[in-house]
Amino acid sequence: MAKTTFSGPVISQNGFVNLGPNMTVSLTADTTLNVKDHAGRILLTNDADGKFTLPSIKTTADGASAGPGSDPNNVGFGNSTQNNIGATFHFYVETAATDMDILTDGTDKFKGGIMIAVNDGSKKAFIPGAANDVITMNGSTKGGIIGSVVSITAIDTATYLVHNSLLLGSGTIETPYADA
Repeated sequence: MAKTTFSGPVISQNGFVNLGPNMTVSLTADTTLNVKDHAGRILLTNDADGKFTLPSIKTTADGASAGPGSDPNNVGFGNSTQNNIGATFHFYVETAATDMDILTDGTDKFKGGIMIAVNDGSKKAFIPGAANDVITMNGSTKGGIIGSVVSITAIDTATYLVHNSLLLGSGTIETPYADA
């Protein structure tokens, strides 16, 4: 199906359904993510020590020659200079982590929180520090057991929001947030 674009708001009385074989992407090696191939999809992490780098957040608008609003033929689709606010990346740990990282470009930072749960009933929420730009999972104290999920959305200049995230861990849990 071809790309369809709209210049005004789109309203659905019954919601939108995203489905099909291209809704999941298996990450089997270190990957620099992009909006076209990864945003809005379920990213199956299948590299125990993979490094998955989020795209740099861009808040710039298109030039006036694009017409009213953003140029729908460029926004987020492989053009690294286009605005990508609102792009969401959903990670699902399919292969248990040993030293798996979700990273920003180093300029962008994380806000929001991650809950880590252990099957003995203990759990703890973690909030990133101002300089944190890495989420590290180790398959135990920092989460990353199969079934862990992390959702991350570009929300503002240099700000990724971590939300709807649950890491499954073991042992004495500790923060998965770190600085690069």
